[in-house]
Amino acid sequence: MTEQLQAKPWLRHVPNALTVLRLILVPIFLVFLFAHPDLWEWRLASALAFSVAIATDFADGRIARKYDLVSDFGKLWDPIADKALTGAAFVALSILDELPWWVTIIILVREWGITWMRVVMLKYGVMAAAAGGKVKTFLQSIALILYLLNIDSVFMMWLGYLTMGAAFVLTVVTGLLYIRDALRLRAAQQADA
Repeated sequence: MTEQLQAKPWLRHVPNALTVLRLILVPIFLVFLFAHPDLWEWRLASALAFSVAIATDFADGRIARKYDLVSDFGKLWDPIADKALTGAAFVALSILDELPWWVTIIILVREWGITWMRVVMLKYGVMAAAAGGKVKTFLQSIALILYLLNIDSVFMMWLGYLTMGAAFVLTVVTGLLYIRDALRLRAAQQADA
């Protein structure tokens, strides 16, 4: 334990509390979005709820790693909360006909598929999150916020399209890289056996 952690024992609960907060914010964000999807105030409220929720994702991991507070609860629920939040946003935008379903389906298949694959690969070794995956999550978050805001401006529309396009490409590419890494890990473990 670090000296800072001993001085602030309440800190050990913060990462898990942020994960729970993120889960709680998912239905709140959806209510704001679907209550009046054509009204700017409700779109802004949904974008703010999503932004706060996604900020908890960046904060909880950073705190957990910095103070060595990684827990079994966090290992299980943090990725579930992440996928619930971004998955809900992608599906909601497709329901509102603001994002093509094929984009949502490919992204969700990649997200859940890679999560499942990483669990399966635990018998060969831990597949840590790659830097590309973190950039992908950041780009997805920015793209989703831009789409949620739905600002009626040509510049903002194109910024949203370009950001979502970059997030989509990075999502697919990092998914393929994870598959490559999984195959290499399995081959290395089988060669050692």
